[in-house]
Amino acid sequence: MTFAKFEDIRAWQEARELNRLIHQICERAHVQRDKKWIEQITSASLSIMSNIAEGNDAISDVEFARFLGFSKRSASEVRSQLYYALDKKYINQNEFDDLSERTLKISAQIANLINYLYKSKRRTRSNNNKGRVTSDK
Repeated sequence: MTFAKFEDIRAWQEARELNRLIHQICERAHVQRDKKWIEQITSASLSIMSNIAEGNDAISDVEFARFLGFSKRSASEVRSQLYYALDKKYINQNEFDDLSERTLKISAQIANLINYLYKSKRRTRSNNNKGRVTSDK
C-alpha cells in the first residue's frame, strides 16, 4: 500500500468531508451561542485529518501508526460530541445517524491502515519515486 501524498488516503478524504459538515452545523444561529462546544468538536474533527496528514510524513510505519491512533481517537471524540449535539437539538436524528456513521467508517478505515502498517514491518519510510512513499528494507 503506497500513497503519493496524504490527500490520496481515503480516510483523510472522508475526514475532510466530515470536517466540512461539522463546520456547517457550527454556523447555525442556534448553535453559535455554544462557543466551547464549537471549539471542542471543530478541534476534534480537524485533528482527524491533521494527524493522518502529519503521520503520512513520519519516518517509520510505527510512527505513522501512532499518529493514526491519535486520529482514530479524535474520530471517537467527534462521535461523542455528536451525542451532545443531538441532546441539545443542534442536529436532528437523521443528521446524527449520518455523521455518526461517517465517524465509524473513518475509524474503520484508520484501523485497517494501522493494521497494515504494523504488518508491513518497515522501519523507515522515504519519499522517492515521484512522491510515493516506499520502504527502505
